[in-house]
Amino acid sequence: MSILDAIILGIIQGLTEFLPVSSSGHLELAKVLLGDTSVPEESLMFTVILHAATALSTLVIYRKDISALFKGLFKFEWNDETKFVSYVAISMIPAGIIGLYFEDEIESLFGGEILLVGVMLLITGLLLMFADKAKKTEKGVGPVNALIIGISQAIAILPGISRSGATISTSVLLGIDREKSARFSFLMVIPLILGKMLLSIKDMVETDAGPASDKLGVYLIGFTAAFIAGIFACRWMIALVKKAKLTHFAIYCFIVGFIAILSNFM
Repeated sequence: MSILDAIILGIIQGLTEFLPVSSSGHLELAKVLLGDTSVPEESLMFTVILHAATALSTLVIYRKDISALFKGLFKFEWNDETKFVSYVAISMIPAGIIGLYFEDEIESLFGGEILLVGVMLLITGLLLMFADKAKKTEKGVGPVNALIIGISQAIAILPGISRSGATISTSVLLGIDREKSARFSFLMVIPLILGKMLLSIKDMVETDAGPASDKLGVYLIGFTAAFIAGIFACRWMIALVKKAKLTHFAIYCFIVGFIAILSNFM
């Protein structure tokens, strides 16, 4: 992987992590177009690094909210902040189970499976269209809703299913306020990404199978590109969700999905 490839993939990750068009799906398509020959495990590791960059983008954008959550937790009482954190914990359960027990199966999907990506992008497009037509409400996140949203996040592990698109669409369809849906969607993924990073580091230390030293610079450049693009895309997506303008992204997903499916048979 060249420096230019890392920059391109980083920008794609930064933009598509927050925009509802599937970051993992676009990364897999981009890797095929760029001729990436990484084995699935290495490909997934680079994907995790890029996700860590966008997680950092989320921390920056929502730094005030996160600070308020910690202050609420340290009061050691059942308040709004404690409830929110508990809902995030509940939402992590489905993805955590899948990640722990089906890791090998997940890794095998990150090897340029563009047919799968294409089909999943079509599903993402349908979700976005349904969500855009949902009525606006002032409902907040609750424990049952958090679990349902968590299930949609677990399904979004599949390349081509947009994590933000799936979780925000599910939230909106459940009647949750659009701004609250975006906030919960972006904050709920941070613990999972950080957990995945820790597990990846642990595995690399135990097996002494970390990336070669000549790749570290490339990974850092990709991380930086994803972080900067993520800052821009996160702010943009928050504004778009408030205005209920997701249909355009649905159309985009349909177009890219059909192109991916057709290219698989050419």
